[in-house]
Amino acid sequence: MNIQERRIMFEQVFFPQPGEKILLLVDAPHDHLKDSQGWRERREMAAEWYETFHMMGEKTGFSVSLIEYPATGMHNAPIPSSVIERARQHSLVLAMTTFSATSSLLPLCTIRPPLTRCASMFLVEKRMEDTAMRADYHTIKRYAETLKHLLDDAVEATIAFSTGDELTIDLRYRSAGMDNGECTRAGQFINFPSGEGFKVPYEGTPREIDRYGPSKTEGMLPVLIDGELMTFRIEKNTIVDIIGSGKNTEKMRIFFKENPTRRNIAELGLGCNPMAQVTGNPLEDEKAGLHIAYGKSTHLGGSIDSDIHQDLCYAKGLPVEGTSLTLRTTQDQSVTLIEKGSLRYDIL
Repeated sequence: MNIQERRIMFEQVFFPQPGEKILLLVDAPHDHLKDSQGWRERREMAAEWYETFHMMGEKTGFSVSLIEYPATGMHNAPIPSSVIERARQHSLVLAMTTFSATSSLLPLCTIRPPLTRCASMFLVEKRMEDTAMRADYHTIKRYAETLKHLLDDAVEATIAFSTGDELTIDLRYRSAGMDNGECTRAGQFINFPSGEGFKVPYEGTPREIDRYGPSKTEGMLPVLIDGELMTFRIEKNTIVDIIGSGKNTEKMRIFFKENPTRRNIAELGLGCNPMAQVTGNPLEDEKAGLHIAYGKSTHLGGSIDSDIHQDLCYAKGLPVEGTSLTLRTTQDQSVTLIEKGSLRYDIL
């Protein structure tokens, strides 16, 4: 994507206006967080975007800044409060970071009246300018809106995986959301590149159980970490056991013991960007198909706060795929959204 193409994309997705203040955020390696080629290229990409915004701003009349902060080391761990205060002073914030800042930035878009709009771009790669960022976002908006409607009307999702595992997710008593690639007005928040519908499962907290009973989310969720396959056993929307015998399996057992809120199943997501390529990068993989998250859900409308929100991707082409997903609606009808690993765009 050349400079002119990037300018057109900025105008379509972010629509910067005279008088606005734009902020680009990058996180930096430190201490035990070692730098990498991908991390360096991400910071270089942010510098290129800064220069493009700066050139546009000189003609249009808006300003742009770029600041760096120490990386948190975990996706959706709180970023420094000083960074949040700086972000509050800007009308558009783009976080081109290695560790996701979504849960820290999203509250800036939900205050009333909203003054800021944000785009989270954790693990973004320059090559995405020629894949998912080039998508027709008018079409993606339609896809995302349809997925939101279908998920809003769903009370349950049944998922089968290429490993033979199955998982049922309780979708009652929650509202769905979407990421349609539109970030032009205060209060809007997107991941970019964009394109998904999502819903927090019914979690069955103590307060909710008194009224609705326990969550019906249960089953087996396969997880591949650094080539090691393990299985999360889930009951009542909580990871209660990890089946496996390798080194990473034991690390995950310790990880969940350190903070039980991490065991919460926090999100069911369905990517709907036809230009997204599956490469192992979760930012783009989750726009290509099924993803399920554990940990924090409050930033998406759920009830569980945690120190992490971690996505697990199961798009077609990954070593572990979500081979089918069927929704059960409030009218007790079945809608199959994923078939043979692929999202059914024909019904969107």
